[in-house]
Amino acid sequence: MNIHDRLLHIQTSVDCKQLEQILSRAAQAGRNSLFEHEAYAFLSALGSETVPRCTLLPAGGKPGDEQLQQFPGPSVVMKIVSPTIVHKTEVGGVCIVANDPDTIRSTWRRMLYEVPEKYKRLMESKELPVPESYQGLHGDPLFEAIAGDIQGVLLIEFMPPDSEAFGNELIVGLRQTREFGMMLSAGLGGTDTELYATFFRKNKAIVTAATQSISGVDFFKLFRQTVSYQKLIGLTRGQKRIVTDEQLVECFSAMIEVGNHFSSANKEALFHIGEFEVNPFAFTDFRMVPLDGLLHFSLPEQVVPERPVAKINNLLHPKSIGIVGVSCKRVNFGRVILRNILQAGFDPQQLLIIQPDEQSIDTIRCIPDLAALETPLDLLVVAVGSEHVPGLIDTVIETDCAKSVLLIPGGLGETEESRERAEKLRQAIHASRKNPSGGPIILGANSMGVISHPGSYDTWFLPENKLAKQKQSGRQRIAFISQSGAFMGTRMSRFPDLNPEYLVSIGNQTDLTLGDFMVYFSTADNIDVIGVYAEGFNDLDGDVFSTAVREAVKAGKDVVFYKAGRTPEGQLATSGHTASLAGDYVVCEACLRQAGAVVAQTLDQFADLLNLAAQLNGVRVPGKRIAGFSSAGFEAVGLADYIHTDDYSMELAEFSEETVTTLSELMKANRLDKLVTVHNPLDINPGADDSVFAEVVRILAEDDAVDGVIAGLIPITPAMHSLADGSDAYREGIYHHISTLKHGLQKPLVLVVDGGSVFNPFVEDLEALGYPVFRSIDRAVMALALYVEARLDQQKKSNK
Repeated sequence: MNIHDRLLHIQTSVDCKQLEQILSRAAQAGRNSLFEHEAYAFLSALGSETVPRCTLLPAGGKPGDEQLQQFPGPSVVMKIVSPTIVHKTEVGGVCIVANDPDTIRSTWRRMLYEVPEKYKRLMESKELPVPESYQGLHGDPLFEAIAGDIQGVLLIEFMPPDSEAFGNELIVGLRQTREFGMMLSAGLGGTDTELYATFFRKNKAIVTAATQSISGVDFFKLFRQTVSYQKLIGLTRGQKRIVTDEQLVECFSAMIEVGNHFSSANKEALFHIGEFEVNPFAFTDFRMVPLDGLLHFSLPEQVVPERPVAKINNLLHPKSIGIVGVSCKRVNFGRVILRNILQAGFDPQQLLIIQPDEQSIDTIRCIPDLAALETPLDLLVVAVGSEHVPGLIDTVIETDCAKSVLLIPGGLGETEESRERAEKLRQAIHASRKNPSGGPIILGANSMGVISHPGSYDTWFLPENKLAKQKQSGRQRIAFISQSGAFMGTRMSRFPDLNPEYLVSIGNQTDLTLGDFMVYFSTADNIDVIGVYAEGFNDLDGDVFSTAVREAVKAGKDVVFYKAGRTPEGQLATSGHTASLAGDYVVCEACLRQAGAVVAQTLDQFADLLNLAAQLNGVRVPGKRIAGFSSAGFEAVGLADYIHTDDYSMELAEFSEETVTTLSELMKANRLDKLVTVHNPLDINPGADDSVFAEVVRILAEDDAVDGVIAGLIPITPAMHSLADGSDAYREGIYHHISTLKHGLQKPLVLVVDGGSVFNPFVEDLEALGYPVFRSIDRAVMALALYVEARLDQQKKSNK
């Protein structure tokens, strides 16, 4: 059996019943955290083989000699035990002392007084945060409170590590995140863990993954990328291996099992772990020795009722629409929405306005109120002030008069004043889930609306003179979901070639969430690409979302994702290191990348990737060996400059001998051989004409050593016919040559047209042929590389 097979057959020995008993005893004592000696007992129950022996020396009384002579060796470790002191080293709460009763006893006495004094001083000088239980205390009252919380000093067997060199300690931690559920992190351990994460490149100090979607073996594969792994297996000068791969996989597998059992996603769990961290594991004679541990837990919370998400189909493809908030006297938001719905082609006979003062507006029939409806609406669009929304939704729920509701109004949860109103709305929606119909689904509030071309309607309230309507032809099989309506609108304005089937502004996620729409579009037959702009997820909705991304990818779809509101690693640390290392954005990016999404790093890159995915979805991506050429040296150099970043790693393809020979002959035939040296990337000189460009593309695409081609079409060169002036020269030039290549290409081809607005028609013509076109080489390389990396990762997962 080879090493990989051995790793796959590793068995863990987690005793979840015993783990529950440990947490139960702490809960009965009125605590939601474990003391360090209890954390060691927890580690023993999950199968850790080398937990150090320890005994608690209580604060009070006097420890006897027998109690102080339990452990072998010349030294012992002594640690303060308190529910509020997490980072013990900073307050003098950790000592290694001689293993004799007198020394241990005197250290015990000294720590009981010196630790609260130092902790008080550091809090008062604001060098350490003040726990909630000490808020408002100063001086002696603060000291007394700290001292009163100290349970005693933990006496621990000293197990000297094989090496104290940099990188030979490991942190492993679980953390329950609000959005994505239980996460596992592992990497460089010790007191400088956050420092390592700050200054090392991404995924080199620490790696993070959701426990529900990964195995111990797969997490180990991520961990192998880290500096920590390189140090632990002795790949650096003067180092030797101090742990086996099997030990690491067993550790990760056990932590994943514990994380999933005590996750908030497990409805059978008696307790939920908020954070469980071992920092560090040290290594003694091929034994993983935990030197510190913390664990916070809670009781399960009430489960929120499930939404009837099947009604999203009624929202996106309504047979009937009603609108509240249409003015008969002025062009308000409701009036703009009405006109946009009609212009999009929705059947006027299936459109109603709820307006008591008029018989009709813009030829559309009005009814006085919702009670006048003869049958329930598929979609009710609400464009009134936010103060009217709770009462209106109460009526919708009571009468069951609409299957879906679109809330346009802002001011529901965005301000302090409106939060109570928003909370009442949520409670009413949750209560409606008990109705036989499950109640209506609500999109918004603060939504800019929905454009559904398959549903033949447009509820955006933007006037056409500010944002032109999408082209009827060339519709892309894209669903564009955005938490910000303004972001979606500005992308459509700046990138008019984007032409999605659906544009959904979800607003505040009062009811329907990002995860709900990802689940829906992951199985939609008419969608190949899903683009998502997110600012935040509802509780555990990130987990729903990433699971749906995984399913979408399995179905052959591409998911392009951008997350706003990023936070630096380490910013949110309040207790354990794991919380800071797996910060909000780090967790989000890790989950979405591992699920198979293409994660954009900038706002413009999001649109680049969305267009790229629309053009390349379904095109075979054989590998990451890229060939590039241009008639400008700066583009050739730029391609090489951007081939590697922290987020991807592409390769410059090595041309086959046949390709080198064929290209050399082509250059000679066009009198360019004295100006061009054949290598990758290739600078073919401004003298190359249109046919040479197209022939180079064909030759490179036919090389089995090349997986994708980036072609820089410098439009300002005299030899290139790049002005779309309708002339015969243009129609028979580069446009013609590139068009003839389209059906013969079996690999990704990305074009770059770096020029001014005069070349916009040229770009539009190339895009109409189905080619991804970028306006700069750096954007082209980065977008293609991110996309290719994601596609290759998808293929690896699907081949398992």
